[in-house]
Amino acid sequence: MSEIYFDRRTTRGTIISSMPSQVFRDWKGSEERWLFVSPHDDDVVIGAGLHFIAGLMSGVDTHAIVATIGAGYCKMEHKDTIAHIRRKECRKSFEMLGLPEENLHFLDYWANDIVKNLGRRFVDDPESSTVIAGANGFQNSFTWLIRQIRPSRVFLPTQTDIHPAHRAVHSEFLISIFHAIGKIWPELGEPIKSFPILYEYATYNDYVEPPNHRVRTSPDLLEHKLAGISAYASQEQIDLLVVNIREQGPREYIREMNFKIYDPSKYDDLFN
Repeated sequence: MSEIYFDRRTTRGTIISSMPSQVFRDWKGSEERWLFVSPHDDDVVIGAGLHFIAGLMSGVDTHAIVATIGAGYCKMEHKDTIAHIRRKECRKSFEMLGLPEENLHFLDYWANDIVKNLGRRFVDDPESSTVIAGANGFQNSFTWLIRQIRPSRVFLPTQTDIHPAHRAVHSEFLISIFHAIGKIWPELGEPIKSFPILYEYATYNDYVEPPNHRVRTSPDLLEHKLAGISAYASQEQIDLLVVNIREQGPREYIREMNFKIYDPSKYDDLFN
């Protein structure tokens, strides 16, 4: 039988439970909704696959955003078809993890055009798949999806990641939360009422500070995660990551981010 344990480090010790509601702070009950943001198609399953599976198995309404169209290929015969191949692999991987098809959201931005897709701009091609309310750009798409999904928790690639697409998606999503909670761009939907709690997962690089959340599972769920990774058969370069994941065993770490609005009053005592 599959087993899942959630752990959270606190100043008073480590909280351990098989129930996420007892470990994740400010649990929203029936309104609990998790959103995993994946710069490339395979990042979530590699960096946060066990948390993703654990959320689904715990009955949490779970969503995933894939921000870019994969352009990396390992064989010359895939050069002109890699986008189609990776889209099929992505759908298969998330299906294997147990995600409902309607909860998988593709933004369709090319991975090689990261800089061009920053911000928000109105466009002349309303038929493009990246266009929402006459505009495109990461901030346009993220703001719209945040208002549509209304997540209670969001899982992002770590800010220290060496990959420029990961860093761009991280920062663009954070500013999009500010947009989504405000009144800017009303055509993108009703503003959210509160900030979601944010977490970082690591794909390539370590965290800026030690993680404070861990999930531990039975070995069968690690194999479930590895099967989801294996769906990306065209991405032969991830083999070394798979070896490391298997050697580490059925556990995974994430870091809750300290995401606060600037309040100058908290510094008053430093000058009194």
